[in-house]
Amino acid sequence: MSSTTVPSRHDGDPAPAAPRRSGIWQRQLAHYPENGPRSMYLGITVLATVILYYELYVGGSVATQIIADLDFSFTLYVFVSVIGNLVGAFASLFAGLADRWGRANLVVYGLLATGLITLFGLPHSDDKTLFTVLFALLSFVEGVVLVATPALIRDFSPQVGRGVAMGFWTLGPVLGSLVVTLVSSNTLDSHPDWRFQFYVCGIAGLVVFVIAFFGLRELSPALRDQLMVSMRDRALIEARAAGIDPEAALKGHWRQMLRFDVIGSAFAISVFLLLYYILVGFTVVYFATVYGYSEARANSLANWYWITNAIALVVTGVLTDRFRVRKPFMIVGTLISLVGGVLFALSATEPDTGYYTIAVYFILSAAGGGMAYVAWMASFTETVERHNPAATATGLAIWGWILRLVVTVSLAVFTLVVPATSVLVDDAEPITEMQAEHPEEFAIITGIDQELVAQVQADPADADALGRLLGQVATIQGADADEVEGIAGVAEEVVTAQAIEPDTLAALQTDPNDGAAIGAALQQIQDGLGVDSGTALQRLVAVGEADQDALQAAAQYGADLQAAPTVFSEEQLENLAENGPDVAAAAEDNPGQWQTWWWVCIAGQVLFLPFVFVMAGRWSPRRAREDERAHEEAVERELAALGRRG
Repeated sequence: MSSTTVPSRHDGDPAPAAPRRSGIWQRQLAHYPENGPRSMYLGITVLATVILYYELYVGGSVATQIIADLDFSFTLYVFVSVIGNLVGAFASLFAGLADRWGRANLVVYGLLATGLITLFGLPHSDDKTLFTVLFALLSFVEGVVLVATPALIRDFSPQVGRGVAMGFWTLGPVLGSLVVTLVSSNTLDSHPDWRFQFYVCGIAGLVVFVIAFFGLRELSPALRDQLMVSMRDRALIEARAAGIDPEAALKGHWRQMLRFDVIGSAFAISVFLLLYYILVGFTVVYFATVYGYSEARANSLANWYWITNAIALVVTGVLTDRFRVRKPFMIVGTLISLVGGVLFALSATEPDTGYYTIAVYFILSAAGGGMAYVAWMASFTETVERHNPAATATGLAIWGWILRLVVTVSLAVFTLVVPATSVLVDDAEPITEMQAEHPEEFAIITGIDQELVAQVQADPADADALGRLLGQVATIQGADADEVEGIAGVAEEVVTAQAIEPDTLAALQTDPNDGAAIGAALQQIQDGLGVDSGTALQRLVAVGEADQDALQAAAQYGADLQAAPTVFSEEQLENLAENGPDVAAAAEDNPGQWQTWWWVCIAGQVLFLPFVFVMAGRWSPRRAREDERAHEEAVERELAALGRRG
């Protein structure tokens, strides 16, 4: 366990006047609370965290609708998140500066601001500029509050119970994501308008604001600026509080936090969470463009990840406190997460991968990721306390700043790694609508070789080109190899039959000996194909001697070929001609590009491993318990000395 001291006043110096706030601003507690009130404050903080992440992530569940409705390109929509994370990064630093205003006040009034933005601002944005500005404002408030919430968790949780407390705090982003997917997967069918998701979220946010307004409190600076290892330290913490100068305790706090163990571990967890942040924002987009899932089905699949992650966070928090160590759980959790991540990455280029197979990969990745993250979060606060427990908010502000900067850069790079997704999101919808409305005709016009079409149009008498073209149509419609070969064998007779007018051809089919029809047919063959009378006669005889079943099949496929474009509007055909090749190429490239990005995320988790060794805490449970016993003995000695002095 960590040990450190905080500056105190010289004996005999008067106690500094504590800042007095009245009314709705006064939330500081003069004494460390009993377990009942303490649990309530922790619960409200966790609830606030859940709602804040719900508000931040709700747009991801309806991303495709927002993109279409507000005329975003996919790349521009990603940059909305880039801007939000960049703003949130510097808001996190601001939270460290503004901490003395009151951590609880930052949370309470931050909840009011985000609830109003989510309920009244974002769903009423009528253009992408306003949506972007409001999302940036939401991200700023979120960056402030999501530094204050883990600081409150740390304040109300001694190191011995820090794992459980941080387990519940880290539930915030996971449960926020889970609420997003649960609400959307169960309401999108009945309420398809994307704004409905924001209305539900905003109302929930304002309800939690009311709860926090009346129920949330915080420790006074003199209490929270001390290191508390276990609840047995409570009497000593309160006894020391009278001699602590909060301003002196914070002197040089930024410099104290600019250490390799603080900055390095904050960077490490940021790259570790790359997979998580992409899944938060783009799960629907990924499964829609790679597997063709609907929004509801994609969100339903994501539930496997978030539920598993939530369970892992709480269970691991309990276990890290039980064994008094954090680092082994970080290592084991990362290895489990890597197994799930590798399998998930490999499945990106396997389109036949089943829904429940991906769910298993999600379970592995989420279980390991949750285990590593909650252990890291507890260890990070202890690493900060190793330098100065009074600078907890400062250390968390640096972590929040680095995290959001890493996410900002990663999202910008993400658009370069998966450009095919931009093409599919921006241009594929009109083409997929054509396919959905007329699947057989769409298959024909997109499945045939356009060079062959141009060749036949330029020379209708080219029997070889026509035979191959009709063979393609037959193959698209399910003909076997023998039927395709038969059509190719009567290609020249098909050309001859096409030169004969339909009425004449019908008369010959009714009476092959009709002299007038024969004469008319010969003349039409000569005129249409530019041949002499003898050749015209030979070709007409060949039509009569050809395989009639093959001729009829070829005629039917030819009619299907001519009819296919007529079911679509001219605008649709022009759009298909302009964007169809790019969309087809993007559909082919998209899975591989996503797989590349998943490998980047896996590399981030591998990079996380060596930074575990620089953080505070023991590897051995036995040594950790020895440290705890030594600390308890020191507390008893100090309490005894204070008693004698009193």
